[in-house]
Amino acid sequence: MTRSTLTFAMLACATFAQARSPETGFLDRTLTFEGRTYPYQIYVPRDYDPARKWPVILFLHGAGERGDNGSAQTQEGLGTPLRLWPERWPAIAVFPQAPAGTNWQGAQGRMAMAALAAVEAQYNTDPDRTYLTGISMGGNGAWYLGYQQPERWAAICAICGFLEHDPARYQLFTPPTAADPFLEVATTIQDIPVWIVHGEADPVVSVEQSRRMHHALKDVGAEVHYVEVPGVGHGSWHPGYADEELAAWLFSKRR
Repeated sequence: MTRSTLTFAMLACATFAQARSPETGFLDRTLTFEGRTYPYQIYVPRDYDPARKWPVILFLHGAGERGDNGSAQTQEGLGTPLRLWPERWPAIAVFPQAPAGTNWQGAQGRMAMAALAAVEAQYNTDPDRTYLTGISMGGNGAWYLGYQQPERWAAICAICGFLEHDPARYQLFTPPTAADPFLEVATTIQDIPVWIVHGEADPVVSVEQSRRMHHALKDVGAEVHYVEVPGVGHGSWHPGYADEELAAWLFSKRR
């Protein structure tokens, strides 16, 4: 075999191997659901191996990342630690995006679950290690989807989340007959391990929202970890997701 023939053969093999390797990193996707097309992103670890089952995380963004560009939701919250410390987060992550003016209740919650299902159908994910997390409006979404489908989650992490921050917009969350919405949710999700983070000086969502959920979960005997960050405002997801203990705790949980 001549040198040129050998070089061509090596390049052909490399190209073939590259073509067969799954794409990794942040990947653009679209989902057509209930008559509407939504952009979303997924994160696939660079060492993804389809021969083994992988944990999967559903991340719900905050109000500031709503829209239809399909990428803003990876710029705040979970997207940052996946870029900075991928070794701490060995999981596939799903990043749906809620349209402007909506929240994670009702149709958008169903859309987020449909995006999760699409990823589960394409990748080898572990149903016993499916995790739910969100920030601010997405923290409310985490309580909502945890309450609506408690059987789905191995663990929940809600950061600066709430139940009663804006009742006019989030009235779908609990049954109207619930005397104590915090206790209502806590009772439903009491078998799911929960990690809560909130900034003590949050001017947007009162820290009392997380304190009340923490106390309600303790009252029903749930496993709950509560981190209140002194002097931190609304962006408590920065120290929250940077905490190595959170990632280690999350991946230790199985349904």
